[in-house]
Amino acid sequence: MAQPRYDFAAAVMADGRVLVAGGYTTGDVALASAEIYDPRTGEFSTTGQMSTVRVGAIATPLAGGRVVMFGGLPNQSSAEIYDPAIGAFMTVGNMTIKRDGFNATLLVDGRVLITGGTRNGSAETYDSTTGKFTRTGSMVDWRDNATATLLLGGEVLIAGGDRGNSGPNQVMLSSAELFEPKTGKFSRTGSLVVKRTQHTATALRDGRVLVVGGYDVAAGVLDSAEIYDPTTGRFTLIASTVRGRVEHTATLLKDGRVLVAGGMDATAELFDPVAGKFSPTGSMTFVRSSAQAMLLQDGRVLVVGGYNDSGDLASAELFWP
Repeated sequence: MAQPRYDFAAAVMADGRVLVAGGYTTGDVALASAEIYDPRTGEFSTTGQMSTVRVGAIATPLAGGRVVMFGGLPNQSSAEIYDPAIGAFMTVGNMTIKRDGFNATLLVDGRVLITGGTRNGSAETYDSTTGKFTRTGSMVDWRDNATATLLLGGEVLIAGGDRGNSGPNQVMLSSAELFEPKTGKFSRTGSLVVKRTQHTATALRDGRVLVVGGYDVAAGVLDSAEIYDPTTGRFTLIASTVRGRVEHTATLLKDGRVLVAGGMDATAELFDPVAGKFSPTGSMTFVRSSAQAMLLQDGRVLVVGGYNDSGDLASAELFWP
């Protein structure tokens, strides 16, 4: 990349290129810059800047090839859209409240569900056809650093997270809930077996959801994993990961396996949903925490940015399944 980044936003666009924007760079300097990775050339190139610096924002691809960028630090309620046809961002109004540590999930009907964040349980939807944000039902539990996963039936599973505090008094959550787009309401579902925050949740091909790793103030970095079955509404513990992981990535591959990489070290592993087990695979070139991993159209996985004990990373690497 043109500069090191972590806590940035990234999304694969309809044309197969990858948009990378915002985050922190060396010295914890917040960025408004953006760049594009082209898998045909293997190169990054700079593109138009965002209207403001954003750290921990979320980039969500929209129908038609554009990407909408929501929130982030410092105290952002604003949103903007990147148009790859002109290589520029355009502001599109504000969320109903400022958000960081939140989730944004593209719904089947094309709206984007925006949930939670630091010390709030509110939710809203963004409609790109009207450019409007609309409050919807509040979550059952307010939560930071949770996961939000679109299910095959169109509902969104929101699981785990924390209460937005830190230190030894940090409160972790095991609860989970479902958002129903037709009613705009949240309802409880089965709880995680293990309390966790900063974990990953990946929708599998068969409709189940794989939850991996994360952190609990009592147990530390977690090597546990569990599966959510939407037909029963329950989470079940499965075989543990090869390593404990937090601030890692999890990417669904085209063959249905899940690549889990980084966090505390450079190692990576593959989850086989048929066998229900994790197995080691080739390690990354660098230790990466808070990186981004994206499935490219040709089946490769692009892993980019992040940080480690040596500093912030501008490098990127590719995983071949």
